[in-house]
Amino acid sequence: MDAVVWITAASLAAWVWLLVGQGFFWRTDLRLPPRTDPAEWPSVCVVVPARDEAAVLTESLPSLLAQDYPGRAEVFLIDDGSTDGTGTLARELALRHGGLPLTVGSPGEPPAGWTGKLWAVRHGIGLARAREPEFLLLTDADIAHEPDSLRELVAAARTGGFDLVSQMARLRVASVWERLVVPAFVYFFAQLYPFRWIARKGSRTAAAAGGCVLLSTRAAERAGIPDAIRHAVIDDVALARAVKGSGGHIWLGLADRVDSVRPYPRLGDLWRMVSRSAYAQLRHNPLLLAGTVAGLALVYLAPPVALVAGLATGHGITAVLGGLAWLLMTATYVPMLRYYAQPLWPAPLLPATAFLYLLMTVDSAVQHYRGRGAAWKGRTYSRPDPAPERQ
Repeated sequence: MDAVVWITAASLAAWVWLLVGQGFFWRTDLRLPPRTDPAEWPSVCVVVPARDEAAVLTESLPSLLAQDYPGRAEVFLIDDGSTDGTGTLARELALRHGGLPLTVGSPGEPPAGWTGKLWAVRHGIGLARAREPEFLLLTDADIAHEPDSLRELVAAARTGGFDLVSQMARLRVASVWERLVVPAFVYFFAQLYPFRWIARKGSRTAAAAGGCVLLSTRAAERAGIPDAIRHAVIDDVALARAVKGSGGHIWLGLADRVDSVRPYPRLGDLWRMVSRSAYAQLRHNPLLLAGTVAGLALVYLAPPVALVAGLATGHGITAVLGGLAWLLMTATYVPMLRYYAQPLWPAPLLPATAFLYLLMTVDSAVQHYRGRGAAWKGRTYSRPDPAPERQ
């Protein structure tokens, strides 16, 4: 049992470190920073890349058109080769609901070296450039905003001097599988990219949440956005890295009034969401994949296995170490479940959820080596993602 004891002790040590040394990633109190209304509201253009989004557009687009923004604002929805009438529906919704002006554009098929989403974003930024906006709001077609969302984002950027302000939209949590997997997705993301480190000017940690990114046009031009990240599958992290790497000041936190309306009712839906880009996150590197699998096993799977093995064999030290590590793991997950207004029963099941993510990551690698690559809305990309810079 000596080896088991050492492995379990290492797992407990990892959890002690994660609790106090990883930017307090488990806390969910980081919301929009203090802000005051600017004396003069800058102009903003909202860019929405959309590919086959008719199913969610009726919930999301009216919320953008209804923004209560004191300055000049306009929405550009870029219909990226949809086959479900997304562009036509967008125009109908604009006529029905009114509000901010809407322009629907179409970029055509992306050239070699571009992901479809970023090609659509480029087209939208190109259309917006004629309005000479001070800020761009990059938001996905499945994201619904409360009426004051744009106002609050701009006020936060102006008050804090941020070049990029991003909010992690609250994902839909309704089905059993969503309750088990979705809060953990945000929890794992925050563990990889502690939000408190992102806002530090001297920190190398950079990330954003692609569903809601307010970006100053000056910072976008300085960082060469989106051309500099044109082949990125994980575009939000690549965007934040480019902006911060060019001297920009960025911020990321959890949202209260920005929500994703896209449902993931079945495990297969969630599996595809994660596996489509998990291996790209690891730079398509087999060694990083092996290290990730080993790390997940040590940190998340070893504690419950050690507790059960220790109790079964009467090895008290193993059971105690495993139990303490599992307890710390569970305790750090509770704030995220509360943020999502969920019951606490998934908290002790986090090892099982982590095992699912482990399998999704391995499946992502398998898909890559079978030539399928990462995918977005029916398009497959085999070119590796540039690695997001880590802390």
